[in-house]
Amino acid sequence: MALIDIIIEDERWTATDLGPLAEAAATATLAHLGLDPGDWEISLLACDDARIAALNGDFRGRRAPTNVLSWPSEERAAEAPGQVPTPPDPDGDPELGDIAIAFETCDREAREAGRPMADHVTHLIVHATLHLLGYDHESDLDATLMEGSEVEILGKMGLPNPYG
Repeated sequence: MALIDIIIEDERWTATDLGPLAEAAATATLAHLGLDPGDWEISLLACDDARIAALNGDFRGRRAPTNVLSWPSEERAAEAPGQVPTPPDPDGDPELGDIAIAFETCDREAREAGRPMADHVTHLIVHATLHLLGYDHESDLDATLMEGSEVEILGKMGLPNPYG
């Protein structure tokens, strides 16, 4: 079974090679953290801005589109800001959680940043996978840890620092 199970609601995603991009990004993230990608499952909804705005409103109280959302299957946050979250138990439930990604917002952000869409989407899947694993950016210490991990993972994939 593949690490990523994709549901494509917006057909524009089919032109982006989302499946291989998401699989590579999530695999690189898990491997970077010492987790066997073959032990885990992630569901990915490839949608449009209207759908993600509804999800954002339902789950975060913000009725506006965003680039990516994630829902971990269980709470995995670290006990204190800046600490590495406890990794999931490989003998437990293999489902890490769900991710939704919005086409229009991703496309616009990539164009505005002058980055290839594939690079931007890869970064967002790495980012969302880290969220599923308990990483966040609510405090400065947590943001530094999470962004540093993203830069390291993307660097190993041959992609530039998205924050620099």
